[in-house]
Amino acid sequence: MSMNINILIEDHSPHQNLHFRPMLSEDLDAVMRIETKVFSTPWHKSGFETELTLNRFARYYVLCESDKVIGYSGIWVASEETHLTTLAIDKNYQRKGLGSLLLKMILAMAYREGIAKISLEVRPSNIEARRLYAAHGFKVLQRWEGYYRDEDALIMVNENLDEWGKELAHRFDSPYENPFEQE
Repeated sequence: MSMNINILIEDHSPHQNLHFRPMLSEDLDAVMRIETKVFSTPWHKSGFETELTLNRFARYYVLCESDKVIGYSGIWVASEETHLTTLAIDKNYQRKGLGSLLLKMILAMAYREGIAKISLEVRPSNIEARRLYAAHGFKVLQRWEGYYRDEDALIMVNENLDEWGKELAHRFDSPYENPFEQE
């Protein structure tokens, strides 16, 4: 259940040996290295373990260069809606279009599965993330006071997956297996 990719990203040279696949428990040490460097209030490893093993709505993916985990994303899938729980790229790989690529992969998969809407929370102070999401069709819906320990959250939603996902799904028309399917 992986989608291999080797594409030109935003006028940069192609990244070689990139692949996108479901997250495994063996990936958690690498995921936690990224998590603790990227987020001011990182999840605990046990939170990821619970998501991978007990949450039937959760789908977590890693973006790898060769065998090295360089990013990850998580979503909750329920009926025709998806919630983006996390998205992170290793600091050494940031500003190379990989966050955008990872988000595009999620949007394309959601479209292929008939999902109509994706929501997420983001810190108002996280200007880069807000720009990334806005550039991919997300709009601020509301502010959730006190969501984070030290800050409110902005609830952002992309309700135009017909527009966004269709174009992206065609770009990633490599051999595809249903990543939302539970084995």
